[in-house]
Amino acid sequence: MQAISVRQPWAFAIARGHKRISNQNLPTAYRGTLLIHASMRVDLDSCDSPLIRTAGWDVRDPLATIGAAIAVAELADVCSAAVRDEECGCGPWADRDAHHWRLADIRALPRPIVSLGRLGLWQPLPSLVTEVTAMLSAERAAPRLGDGPPAR
Repeated sequence: MQAISVRQPWAFAIARGHKRISNQNLPTAYRGTLLIHASMRVDLDSCDSPLIRTAGWDVRDPLATIGAAIAVAELADVCSAAVRDEECGCGPWADRDAHHWRLADIRALPRPIVSLGRLGLWQPLPSLVTEVTAMLSAERAAPRLGDGPPAR
């Protein structure tokens, strides 16, 4: 598992499954599980963005926290067409002149895990990976509303 720190409210939009593109300065050959970490910085100018409002941005939501791991996703692909000044179909979340890291299977963590992050792609501490894995396993094992014996 690798990790990436993303400023709020963009990290929130990823964790809520609305933003499936992470705009990055560099491409990466890495493919696989990516921990989404909400950095300690907030992009205040974007909080009123129509895209962010559509994602349901709410500072009271636990996923709006800063300085914490808030989601995991699969880094499925990287589109570099925009940096070559070519058209791409990455959608409204994709910035011009950026590599678009395409995210799939986004899963918000049941609660944020306070942790330090860093710029670029980074390796989370084993203790953080263990906590994230345990949290997601427990969530999968928990009964969901409507699960149970069939009605008679």
